[in-house]
Amino acid sequence: MKITRVSAHYLRLPDVTARCDGTQDTCLIQIETDAGITGWGEVDSAPTVVKAVVEAPLSHQISNGLANALEGLDPLAIDVCGARMLDAANYYGRVGVGTHAMAGVNLALWDIAGKAHNCPAYQLLGGPYQTKFRAYCSILFGDTPQETSELARRFADEGFTAIKFGWGPMGQSEKNDIALVREARKGAGADVDILVDAGQVWDWKTGLKRAEQFAEYGIFWLEEPLYPEDVEGYACLCERSPVPIATGEAESRYRDFERLLVEGHLDWVQPDPGRCGLSTMVEVGRLAHRLHRKVANHSFKSGITIAASLHGLAAVPHGEVFEYCMADSPLRHDLTHEKFAVVDGYVHVPEGPGLGVTIDEALVEKYLVN
Repeated sequence: MKITRVSAHYLRLPDVTARCDGTQDTCLIQIETDAGITGWGEVDSAPTVVKAVVEAPLSHQISNGLANALEGLDPLAIDVCGARMLDAANYYGRVGVGTHAMAGVNLALWDIAGKAHNCPAYQLLGGPYQTKFRAYCSILFGDTPQETSELARRFADEGFTAIKFGWGPMGQSEKNDIALVREARKGAGADVDILVDAGQVWDWKTGLKRAEQFAEYGIFWLEEPLYPEDVEGYACLCERSPVPIATGEAESRYRDFERLLVEGHLDWVQPDPGRCGLSTMVEVGRLAHRLHRKVANHSFKSGITIAASLHGLAAVPHGEVFEYCMADSPLRHDLTHEKFAVVDGYVHVPEGPGLGVTIDEALVEKYLVN
C-alpha cells in the first residue's frame, strides 16, 4: 500500500472571536492510498499555517512540504513516515506548527493502520487497558462568578461528575479569581469535582498562592497556571502546592514532555494528540506511568481528536479522567457522525476500525475555506 495524496482542509465558522476556543476553526488532514483506504486526522494549531506546511512546494532536501515528503511511502510504516517528515521540515518545522502538522498526519496514519487491519487503533498501540473513562465537562469560565455558578449547575444537572472551567477572566484580580472558583463549587455542589484551568496567567509564587486559596474549595487540579516554558517555576510550584498541578497541552515533542515530568515534577501531564500525535501521546503516557505520575488528554476540537484521545488513553495503563469539550460549535459536535455520548458519567472508546469515526462530508463542505 502506498500514499497517493495528503490534503489539508481548513474549516472555519463564519464568526471567530478572540476567546480561547479551538472549536471555532480547525485543520483536517486527509491521507489517501492506492488501496482505497483513507485516513483522517486533525490539528489543534493555526489552521492556515498547518495547511501551508502540508502543501509547501519543494525548496530543497530539508525544506519540503509534508505532502511531497509522504507521497509514495507505505502508510503502515508510521515511524518511517514520521522520520521522513522530520527530515523534510528540518529547516522550518522541528518544533511548533511543524510538529503540529506532523501530529495530524500521525492521527491519519493510525486511522489507516486500524482500517487496514480491521481493528481499533488502540489494539495496534497495545491496548486496551480500559475502554471507558470518566468524562469531565470542559468549558470556559463565565464572564462573571455568577455566570460560572450557573454553568456549573447546568452541567452538574446533565450528569457530569467533574467540570473544568478555563481561561476567560481568570488572572484579572485576586478577588475575582477566588470568586470564580468559589461560585463554580457552589453551582456544582459538593459531589462534583471542580478542575481549574488558569490559562498561563501567573508566576510560580502567585500560582502557589492561588493553589493555597483554591484548596479550600477542594479542586481536583490546577491546570496551566504558568507559561509553558517555565519548567523551573513548575518545579517550585509542584513541590509546594497543596493541590495537584497539571499542564502539557502546549507541547508537541516527547523531550519537552519528559522535561516537564522529570524536571518540573508535574502531577498530571496532558498531551494533545492534535499537537503531538497519537504515537507521542502514548509514549508520554507510558513515561508518566513509569514515573508514578498521571496522564489525561487535552482535547478541545472535533470528534476526530476526541476519538484519537480515547485510543491514546486506552493504550496506557492508568487513564482516569477524560477531557470532554462542551463548546457550542458544529465543528465540535457535528463533524463526525459519532457523537460520543456520556453514559453514567463515562465516555467509551470507539470500537470501529482505525479511529472509529466517519466524517460528515457535507459539514466539511459547508465550512471549508478554499
